[in-house]
Amino acid sequence: MASLLDQMKKAGLVSEHKAKQAKKQKYQQTKQAKQQTDNTLSDVAKLAAQAAEQKAEKDRQLNRQRQQHQVEKAKQAELKQILESNRLAGFEGDIGFNFVDDRQVKTLSVNAKTQAGLVRGDIRIARLGEGYVLISDAAAQKIATRDASVLIAQPQAEDGLTDDERDYYAKFAIPDDWVW
Repeated sequence: MASLLDQMKKAGLVSEHKAKQAKKQKYQQTKQAKQQTDNTLSDVAKLAAQAAEQKAEKDRQLNRQRQQHQVEKAKQAELKQILESNRLAGFEGDIGFNFVDDRQVKTLSVNAKTQAGLVRGDIRIARLGEGYVLISDAAAQKIATRDASVLIAQPQAEDGLTDDERDYYAKFAIPDDWVW
């Protein structure tokens, strides 16, 4: 069975040159249509790949945030454990010890021995939940390496005297009859 083009050539309706031109034009139209389809598919594929990459990046970021949250949670649990295990007991007394926490003056009732330890810096105050605990200076060093914001800052001496000057005045006795 002959094609329509062959039949038209035999009838003399179309020349050989015109037949080749028509065939070439049809081939080019088919090729262009296929390229447009391929371009459309490649554009869709590019958009899909881009969306997948964005989703993967978002997932990685969420995963990093979860890991940071878990690390922070573990760090807080470790701090709480250190505070609980190193908390000092039996410090209650009738002497009020004032300290500053977040621009507010707070008071703890302590005994004389504990007050002396707080003044010397052998005992430190730390936040635990809504309250405060007393811990040794060694435990405070461990806590400071993990999170120093838990510790209450120790007041610094503001008398302006050097150690030599303090030693000089230490040899003078203070009269007992002075009333402060």
